[in-house]
Amino acid sequence: MATLVEPSFDENILRALCETDCGVPLLMDRIKQSMVSCREAATFLKRRAGVEDEYGRAMQKLARQATNEYATSEAKAGSFVNAWQSSMRTHEVMADNRIKFAARLNEMSEELSNLAKEVEKSRKATKDLANRYERALQEAESNLEKAKSRFDITAEELERLLLQKEGEPFKDSAMQGRSPVNGKRVIGKAVAKGGMLLKGKNPQNLQRQEEEIRARMSTASDGYRKCVNDAQTVRQEYFNFQLPRILRAFKECVDEIDLGTQYHLARYAFLCESIVHSDATIITPPDENSPGLKATMESIDNRTDFKTYMQAYIYAHGGTNTRGPRRTGPPDEGFLPPIPPMHHPGSSPGPSHAPIPDKGRPTFGVSLGDQMSRDDVDVPPIVTKCCEAIEKYGLDTQGVYRIGGTHSKVLKLKERLDRDLDSVNLDADEWSSDISNVTSVLKLWLRELPDPLFTSSQHAEFLEAARNENERARHIRLHERVNALPDPNYSTLKYLMGHLHKIVQHEAQNSMSVQNLAIVFGPTLFGQGQPGINGQLNGMADASLQNKAVETILEHYTDIFVDEGEDP
Repeated sequence: MATLVEPSFDENILRALCETDCGVPLLMDRIKQSMVSCREAATFLKRRAGVEDEYGRAMQKLARQATNEYATSEAKAGSFVNAWQSSMRTHEVMADNRIKFAARLNEMSEELSNLAKEVEKSRKATKDLANRYERALQEAESNLEKAKSRFDITAEELERLLLQKEGEPFKDSAMQGRSPVNGKRVIGKAVAKGGMLLKGKNPQNLQRQEEEIRARMSTASDGYRKCVNDAQTVRQEYFNFQLPRILRAFKECVDEIDLGTQYHLARYAFLCESIVHSDATIITPPDENSPGLKATMESIDNRTDFKTYMQAYIYAHGGTNTRGPRRTGPPDEGFLPPIPPMHHPGSSPGPSHAPIPDKGRPTFGVSLGDQMSRDDVDVPPIVTKCCEAIEKYGLDTQGVYRIGGTHSKVLKLKERLDRDLDSVNLDADEWSSDISNVTSVLKLWLRELPDPLFTSSQHAEFLEAARNENERARHIRLHERVNALPDPNYSTLKYLMGHLHKIVQHEAQNSMSVQNLAIVFGPTLFGQGQPGINGQLNGMADASLQNKAVETILEHYTDIFVDEGEDP
């Protein structure tokens, strides 16, 4: 014989519920309590997710802003900047973990809310089913009472007739004593239907009336017996089959929401432990080869940093202090500086001191489109000239593009390139020995463009695309913005990004990652003094978006610029 419940179901609980008269309301009230508990847990998880998400995004913004501000400030370099950037990356990783933790809490909150909705739907369906069966049972019992009433009325009519037939007086009190229902109502109906009994005692009439009443009594008895059987059938079906099914469905709703709530709360506890453990392992990694936050800060070598700074400062300024007192003066009052030698006609000046004639084809501060149409090229010659030299001598240079060149040499190289670009030999030892002068000149050329490489007209659109939190959507929006650039800007950007892509491929040697290059080229490619998203001049508020835009474009250089079958 098949059981009404699954083997895993608690049959003892079901049997106890079936034996009580309040099993259905008991379980319905319990479901309401469980649903309130489930919704409270879902609300808590949603609010906790909001707190964690706000905390994570605030920390992420703080770390990135601190990194960008440090990169553009005149702060210390050396081991300090390495420790600083490493610590900010640690904070970004912790922030990312908090944001992911918040996303999981949101998912759990949604799952609990959906669970409460599903259980409420099942509860209503089961309640409607229970009400339908209860109404069917009540209707069968009501029909039984009506049939019994009809049978009693007919029996009283027959008894009255038989009493009159025997000549005995009819007493209302005796009839009321035998009537199982309201005596006055039954007697009233009996008199109304058998009123002819009071009009005469003709034997033929009495016999005819007796036969008629007995026929009606037989019909009423059959109807009453049928109603008894129907009511008993409905009652047995309800209590033996339908009620256990209904109680089982209600109990399953209780178990489902209780177990679901407990599961998500246990999962929440596990995630809390995991996020704390994750923060601990990020701050202090178990791997000895990965320094933690404390070891990173302890790695700052102030003495070595100062020595490096002192040597660089003396080299940059030639060891002289033009603003302070001189150590030595002229030997006497009549001292005159030596007269420079005169160059006679026909003699050629030295290569390093000879003035370069101006060919009238300036490149600094000239519109990008004007340069390219004038020179009939796809990429400005200064860009190809500088990039080729940098790729030849600076791919493995530590901090290429991040470390600036000597100011005087940068201005000197700028002047020579602006006068006669073709005559400048960047392979000469004067420039190849310190490639930072060439990188500084290239950045200077980009900054002095009348309209930035990312044009002023599309400045706000680029920042709005970079604001997108979704990596894939940000890539697509920035790809659209790049494709919308004018042809000169697009071809120049493609060449420059290809060059920077090669720089990134030597990150192990030059320590210039995509993020570091984005910090360097963000303000350079967007230009200074451009209106930001809020309509005001851009500053640090837009610096992170500028860097994010350059970082995304450089990360997806191949997808954006390189066609299938084309070498990157």
